Order: sequence, then C-alpha cells, then structure tokens
Amino acid sequence: MGNGTSIGRVRGLGSAKAGAHHFWQQRLTAVSNLVLMLWLVLSIAILPAYDYDTVYGWVSSAWGAVPLLLLATSVFYHAKIGLQTVIEDYQHDETRVVLLVILNLVYGAGWLLAAFSILRIAFTGTPE
Repeated sequence: MGNGTSIGRVRGLGSAKAGAHHFWQQRLTAVSNLVLMLWLVLSIAILPAYDYDTVYGWVSSAWGAVPLLLLATSVFYHAKIGLQTVIEDYQHDETRVVLLVILNLVYGAGWLLAAFSILRIAFTGTPE
C-alpha cells in the first residue's frame, strides 16, 4: 500500500518536506570549502616569501581578496548551518530560540569581522 498507515493517509501526516534544503546547502558549502581551501593552500604555497608585506600585497590584489572573501563566507555559513541543525535536533525547550539567536549573532559578527578585515586590506593597497 505504501504512504504510511491508513490513519496517516487520512490525516495527511507524513514527511515535513523541509529537511532537504539545509541538507543541500550543507553539501554545497562543503564542496565550496574544499575547493576554496585547496586554492588557499596552493596560493600561499606559491608566494615568493611569507613575510608581512608579501602576504599583505597578495590579499590586497583582487586575485587574493575575492576568493578569500568567498572562503570566509562559505566557511561561516557552513558552520552556522551545521550548528543550527544540531540545536534544532537536540534542543526542545524555550532555550532553543535563544540559542538560535545567539548563533546568528555570533556567526554574523564573525563573518562581518572577517569581511571587514579582508576588504580593508583590499581597498587600502599595499603597505609602505
């Protein structure tokens, strides 16, 4: 017969049809994290030197700043989705809403700090 029990079919109960969205976002951000982390490791490996001025100059270029900003966005969003899923699955009382608000504030602030730092270096140019 399929589709659950007879009473479930009558009541229209079944899958919530809401879990696939976060599942796919988590997988897509995981793939983007993998690709962008590989880019980061290779980019740092081919730098001519590892002193402050060289790394600062690399981040101030568009080839360094744009993927680095994408990496920060992807990593923060991936972590936020993962912890949000843990909170939603295991926290069932009124503290659930408080934890979700704190999660959004902490990860929003972390991403904002990372984005501001990258953009500040990118728009101020190389140090003198």
